[in-house]
Amino acid sequence: MKFRPLHDRVVVERIEAEEKTAGGIIIPDSAKEKPQQGRIVAVGPGGRDEAGKLIPLDLQVGDKVLFGKWSGTEVKLDGVEYLIMKESDIMGVLTDAEAGQKAA
Repeated sequence: MKFRPLHDRVVVERIEAEEKTAGGIIIPDSAKEKPQQGRIVAVGPGGRDEAGKLIPLDLQVGDKVLFGKWSGTEVKLDGVEYLIMKESDIMGVLTDAEAGQKAA
């Protein structure tokens, strides 16, 4: 099944959190929080301004993003859990530090 979000909404697939802390302690499943990072799998065409002009989204499919703990609506499509949220619920795009240094 394919899904295309409308307006300024995006579809995010959560990225699983680490199972160990930095100190090497293994976190049991019952103590894990849902990850607040994800990868964009679909984006809508964008929102409209007051004049009706289309404002495209800044996000692209494949972007790794950070979002709030309670952001979005959870849905299950073809057995996979996704979050559908507005672009404004996304706090930012995570970038690779090495890629940023190469560009400079």
